[in-house]
Amino acid sequence: MFDRAPHSSPPEPAALAHAVHARLPAFTDVTWLAETGSTNADLLTRAREHNPPKPWLLGTHQQHQGRGRAGRAWVNAPGDCLMFSCAFDVHAAPSQLPALSPLAGIAACEALRTLAGLGGDDLRMKWPNDVQWRGAKLAGILVETTRNRGGADAGFTVVIGLGMNLRDSQQLSTALGRDIADWGDVTGRVPAPDTVAAVVAALARAWHDALQIFEREHFEAFLRRFDHIDALAGQPVNVLDQGAVKLSGVAAGCDALGRLMLRTDSGLLPVSVGDISVRLSS
Repeated sequence: MFDRAPHSSPPEPAALAHAVHARLPAFTDVTWLAETGSTNADLLTRAREHNPPKPWLLGTHQQHQGRGRAGRAWVNAPGDCLMFSCAFDVHAAPSQLPALSPLAGIAACEALRTLAGLGGDDLRMKWPNDVQWRGAKLAGILVETTRNRGGADAGFTVVIGLGMNLRDSQQLSTALGRDIADWGDVTGRVPAPDTVAAVVAALARAWHDALQIFEREHFEAFLRRFDHIDALAGQPVNVLDQGAVKLSGVAAGCDALGRLMLRTDSGLLPVSVGDISVRLSS
C-alpha cells in the first residue's frame, strides 16, 4: 500500500482540455466540462444533428446520467473517476460492429499497461471490455454507434466512453460489495493533473489507431492481442441474463466477430455482446 494524499480538486476543465488536445493533434475537437448528463449521449446527439470532421473527445468531471453496459447507471464524485468519450467515423459492415466493444477494451488495456509501469503486468480485460487489475474492476467501457447521414457509404459514428476509477477504491469496494481498483492502486501513487491528461490522450490515441486497423483487417487482427490480456482464459464461467444462468462453460478466447467462445459439453459456443454479464463460476 502507499500513502494517499488528501483529495485535491480536479484540474480546471479548460486547462485539462488544452493539455489533452496538445497531445492529440489529429483530433478536431477536444472539450472538457465541469459536468454534463452523459458524454456518450452528448457526442451521439452531436453526430446525429450535424457531422463535422472527427475524431472528437468530450470529457467531464461529473456525469449525472452516465450509463454502463445494459443501461446501468454510472455516478461519480468530481475527481474520483476519469470519464470521457471519443467519437470516430468508421466504415465497416453492420455485422462487424459488435466486435468494436472488445476491440475498445483491448486497446484500452494495452494503453494502460504501457503507462502503468510494473503494475501494468497485472492489468487484464474481462470480456467484453472491463479493464481489471488483479481481478478488481478498474474501468468500464461503453461503445455505441449511429449511422452517419448520407447513405450506406457514409459509414457510422462510433462513440467509445470510458469510466476509470482514479481514487477511493477501498470505499467503492465496501459500498458495492465487490473488488474495485483505482489508478493509484496500479501505479502506487495518486495521479497528478499532468498524468490525467497523459492517460486520456493515450487511451484516445489507442482507440484511434485500433479502429484504423479494424477498418482494414477486421477483428481478426486483434485475436492474439486479446489472448495476451484475457482475464477469463481457461476459467469456468456462467453467462447470466437478467440474473439467470443461461449458459455455462470454460472461456476459450474470442472468435473473428469478437464473440466470447465457451467450451461446453455441446462443443464451442459463441456468446454475443449484449445485455449479458459474465461471472466466474464458484
